Amino acid sequence: MNETKLKLEGKEIPVCHVHTLVIGSGAAGLNAALQCHRKGVQDLLIITEGLQMGTSINTGSDKQTYYKLAMCGADTDAPKVMAETYMAGGSMHGDLALVEASLSARAFLHLVNLGVPFPQDKYGQFVGYKTDHDPRQRATSIGPYTSREMCRALISEIQRCGIPVREQRIVVSLLTTEENGQKRVVGAVALDEKGALELYASENVIFAAGGPGGLYKTSVYPPVHTGSIGVALMAGAKAQSLPESQYGLASIKFRWNVSGTYMQVVPRFISTAADGKSDEREFMPDYFDSPGTMNSMVFLKGYQWPFDSRKITGGSSIVDILVYIETVIKNRRVFLDFHQNPAGFDFKDLSDEARTYLANSNALLDTPIARLQKMNPGAIELYRDHGIDITSEPLEIAVCAQHNNGGLAGNLWWESTNIKHLFPVGEVNGSHGVYRPGGSALNSGQVAGFRAADYIAARYNEWTVSQAVFLSAALTTLKEIGIIIGQKSDSDWRSERDELQKRMSRAAAHIRSKADLDKAVADAWVQWKRLQNSGCAGSAEEIRESMCNRQLCFAHAVYLEAVNFAVKSGAGSRGSCIVLDPKGTRAHNRLNAEQWSFAPEDQSFRDKVLETVASPDGRVQSSWVPRRQLPESDSWFETAWAAYRDGVIYSGK
Repeated sequence: MNETKLKLEGKEIPVCHVHTLVIGSGAAGLNAALQCHRKGVQDLLIITEGLQMGTSINTGSDKQTYYKLAMCGADTDAPKVMAETYMAGGSMHGDLALVEASLSARAFLHLVNLGVPFPQDKYGQFVGYKTDHDPRQRATSIGPYTSREMCRALISEIQRCGIPVREQRIVVSLLTTEENGQKRVVGAVALDEKGALELYASENVIFAAGGPGGLYKTSVYPPVHTGSIGVALMAGAKAQSLPESQYGLASIKFRWNVSGTYMQVVPRFISTAADGKSDEREFMPDYFDSPGTMNSMVFLKGYQWPFDSRKITGGSSIVDILVYIETVIKNRRVFLDFHQNPAGFDFKDLSDEARTYLANSNALLDTPIARLQKMNPGAIELYRDHGIDITSEPLEIAVCAQHNNGGLAGNLWWESTNIKHLFPVGEVNGSHGVYRPGGSALNSGQVAGFRAADYIAARYNEWTVSQAVFLSAALTTLKEIGIIIGQKSDSDWRSERDELQKRMSRAAAHIRSKADLDKAVADAWVQWKRLQNSGCAGSAEEIRESMCNRQLCFAHAVYLEAVNFAVKSGAGSRGSCIVLDPKGTRAHNRLNAEQWSFAPEDQSFRDKVLETVASPDGRVQSSWVPRRQLPESDSWFETAWAAYRDGVIYSGK
């Protein structure tokens, strides 16, 4: 790594030349950097908004799951068997499914060796449990903060290895050029903590920018994480499965999924006027024939947490719709009250499943908070640690965006399918489809680090980017950015972000309709053009946040285009969203049939993957491609050994 200066219009812009640049410091990016270092790629640099500012280190759940190959007892498992589970979720490429399964044990045991305390029995078996969309006991956990402890272990090893990290950086552009008729990345443009420009010239970019946390108004992503997928989309990187996300009930003062025991103790759902105090009422009883039916549905939300289009009619996801109606349609606020039981609550009226579970947990107690104290006292302390005492105050909730299964398109080495030397890893990589097992995103992010590092070490270890090529790409981009930074903005960055976030939560979250999407797409491009013609001069914060808004705005327009395309294609209601259709299935017999009926899923689309690519002028192309089936690998040892020894394995796409 070496530093130079670029003089441009009387200013000196620092230039850092580094072989492999890692953008982002979540669990995926940290592991990618670490594996590169171990593979001999030691000219490395991580740039990040902050080691403490990613999603991985700031999120969790009641029992945050890590998904891996089964490693306990007589539960026979194998990579192809695990890959078939991934494929069953729909719209996932078979080769990616097999890679994520094949490297699962390697990635998991690496974390164990770093000191992440995944539970094992006295024989050394790593015990597991079943999670959602998982036919075996592959899931494991170390409690509510699994990903945080992963990050802490990885950061410790990064520091021990002496891998440099620059914090308080935000990337505003990827630098690309044409090489042999194909686009490749040659570096990036970033802003430092003072809002000043920096250039990075690099042979490879590992793009670990996280999920689209800044795109939604109602979001359980940590407030410090916005995501930067728009930077890659603006560079022309192909994406896949963008419409496929997960949504679910979460607290909004402190962002946290209210899954697991938060629902299993059966709290009271209350709604208030917009002031959060007046006109308090229980709204759920209006929609159920009996308190027992209602409370049993609430209990089920504990382990059917994500909103699921298959669990609406007669299922627990009707709860999410009822909360949405209160908060979005009626503009009210919804809270969980743990002090009182719901109206008419009686243990004998609960479903056998709910009553047995509570009885076996010794939790047949008088109030939800007493049941929670018995079953999971840490769940109470978690909120207390963040200034919320749920023993004395209600907990405000909404249906929130939680995870994007889609993202940038990568091949089986996690290299972008249309920009060479760019490796999207972690949530920003869209390897997953409609459904995925709980905890599989953490596995995928760790696997990605091994794959990117292996390929870079084997194929991209030499410097091939000339100074002239880098400067040409940099100067073109700097002129565009310089104009924006040099002009005063006509609007406040907060209002611009609020506009795009509200648009996404209204039109492209778990409730979707053709009419809303058509308008949202048009309005999104109007905002993008306005931002294109607006400056962002001001304080360091104003410059950084305004530049962030540019990529967020572009990203939300592309996401809306992709969602609109999927809806108009007739894919129907699937995964964690429904498409409203008055001719479809009625959501509930006490909801207006015209307003609350939804299109059925066309399951033929599960054998396809939606690809999307955009250009900065607003041209977006989406198309469905057949998903690649599970590969039939050559498992004869001598031939596989030869292919590995001779490097043939790196020639495939």
